[in-house]
Amino acid sequence: MPYPDPRKSKHLTLEDRTEIQACLDHGMTFKATSRRIGKDQTTVSKEVKKHLSVRPDTVKRLGRGGSPIAPEACPLLLKTPFVCNPCAKRHSNCKFRKQFYFAKTAQKEYETLLSEAREGIPLNKESFYEMDRILYTGVRKGQRLYHIMQTHNLGVSKSTVYRHLKRGYLSVSPIDFPRVVKFKPRRQRSADFIPKAAKVGRTYDDFLAYIEENNIRSWVEMDTVIGRVGGKTLLTLDFTFCNFMAGLLLEDKTALQVSQKLLRLKESFALKQFRFGDVFPLLLTDNGGEFANIAAIENAPDGERETFLFFCDPYKSCQKPRVEKNHTLFRDIVPKGESFDSFTQHTVDTIFSHVNSVKRKSLGGKTSFEVFSFTYGEPIAALMGISPVPANEVIQSPLLLRRR
Repeated sequence: MPYPDPRKSKHLTLEDRTEIQACLDHGMTFKATSRRIGKDQTTVSKEVKKHLSVRPDTVKRLGRGGSPIAPEACPLLLKTPFVCNPCAKRHSNCKFRKQFYFAKTAQKEYETLLSEAREGIPLNKESFYEMDRILYTGVRKGQRLYHIMQTHNLGVSKSTVYRHLKRGYLSVSPIDFPRVVKFKPRRQRSADFIPKAAKVGRTYDDFLAYIEENNIRSWVEMDTVIGRVGGKTLLTLDFTFCNFMAGLLLEDKTALQVSQKLLRLKESFALKQFRFGDVFPLLLTDNGGEFANIAAIENAPDGERETFLFFCDPYKSCQKPRVEKNHTLFRDIVPKGESFDSFTQHTVDTIFSHVNSVKRKSLGGKTSFEVFSFTYGEPIAALMGISPVPANEVIQSPLLLRRR
């Protein structure tokens, strides 16, 4: 059974819980149950253990002195499925304590918890003034906010107190709190993104339909790698059939830089009598604003469309896994956090020449360069600045940059 979109069904419904109970009654495993309701098996396990119902014991057991004794715990309940639902003795007078999973009981407990969680803590005028008085008295004694809250059980969170303080609702002021005056407002920077209108016909669903209709099994995944924030950036291009990767050094992470670098690459292809679209017929990338100039990416210098560009769903980097995975080889040489400001394009070409000269198990011991050059020829690789490195000279560590 295909899993539904988790964004549309985060919570279990009564129908889900009824199905769980029915599966438990028939002795099905959590894994099989999870497949029937389209959830992870951990979700099913947590649901059952969270909503156990202990059935009152009708058999009275007395000790030696005539005092009642509690029934023993069944050893079978210490392992999955943790309930007596599938047990053949569940309707008999078993000597052990019984616990079950009931869908309606679990749903009622869930709804009660959900209601209480959304209700919050009611705060009327009297309780607010009392809270204000306690805070004022404690602060005048030099007490810290946490100490005041723990001593008097104010019934509100620290965030609520800070929020009231910021809005001026309290008798105390921010200057009375040593830490508050040190707080600096977080810098809010709105990330650039691709407008929805520009992605019409270029979504990930459109991409899947396009490769299925045209029987395409290989494409180029495009991404950017950041060094120092605000500094130079890398535009990476990964050919999925062999994980051959090239990089273009950008002065900054903008759509203008991406357009200019790709235009120069297209012009260099044209000078050597190659067509850019024959090597890059299909591009898949994320929603970064640096890819906003779609026409410059898709069209040749003469304005004719030669490449098809598609975008992954927002926050779904898993939809272009090969370029993300291949970045780990780049990070072996250039650790995360290191600036690219001292790099030149020759530096980038050297790094990716070594990356593409690593022998890969997935390619039967061949390198990405060997497979790519067999398919497109070494002149195409050379146009992207990539050259072969002998196997015994490959350096896959920061030592490569130090030798440079």
